Amino acid sequence: MAPPQVYTALLDEGQYAASVSTMYRVLRDRGEMHERRNQLVHPVYMRPELMATKVNELWSWDITKLRGPLRGVYYCLYAILDVFSRYIVGWTLQHGESQEIASELISQTCEKQQVEKGQLTIHADRGSAMTSKTVAELMMDLGVTKSHSRPHVSNDNPYSEAQFKTMKYRPEYPARFGSIEEARVFCVEFFTWYNTVHYHSGIAMLTPECVHYGRTTDVLDGRAKVLAAAQCDHPERFVRKKPVPAALPSAVWINPPQLCGNVN
Repeated sequence: MAPPQVYTALLDEGQYAASVSTMYRVLRDRGEMHERRNQLVHPVYMRPELMATKVNELWSWDITKLRGPLRGVYYCLYAILDVFSRYIVGWTLQHGESQEIASELISQTCEKQQVEKGQLTIHADRGSAMTSKTVAELMMDLGVTKSHSRPHVSNDNPYSEAQFKTMKYRPEYPARFGSIEEARVFCVEFFTWYNTVHYHSGIAMLTPECVHYGRTTDVLDGRAKVLAAAQCDHPERFVRKKPVPAALPSAVWINPPQLCGNVN
């Protein structure tokens, strides 16, 4: 019992031993002033460090909510993105969030992309569907390695977050969708644009489809020829260096390793 409770209990029993402040002083002198309750200890979560050097090596997936016609009505958009190419390899829009829907989408997408066992890592945050036993068992059966963000660390899943932001900042994105059918039509149009038309700054201003299906060399060679011709026609515009197209990154990281060492 705490000193105020002891003090009061003794008074009700007709006794006076000491004041409350004296009780606290005695406890301090004896080293007894400490937390007596069991304290919650948060587990230590490892910082995910994942690298992709080719397509279908590392996927990121997440769920976002799209506003429905009425207040409190939302539709759940599940989207799986290939981190190396930024290509949306699979998505579905449903009325709610569930581990069964997530499992079905992952299974179908792996089959569509012909993913072999031991080939792929799938990264997600710690939502209930992402950490569910059903999804974990499915990934084990598929031979897929699972990875999760640390709690409350949005930077651990940046590619899915950026893709959803791109979608919701599109000028045609509405404040609300009139129905789930209307939302699905929007998603079909958006993901078609995102995969096949959108020039992505993270992949040398190529489209995700171009990178995902191996057409990078032809496109970059074509750009190099155009720039070379421009230099030939107008050398005065390129006095500092030869113009070349941006190069596709050879590796893409979720949290690159932090280098430590002494600086002399």
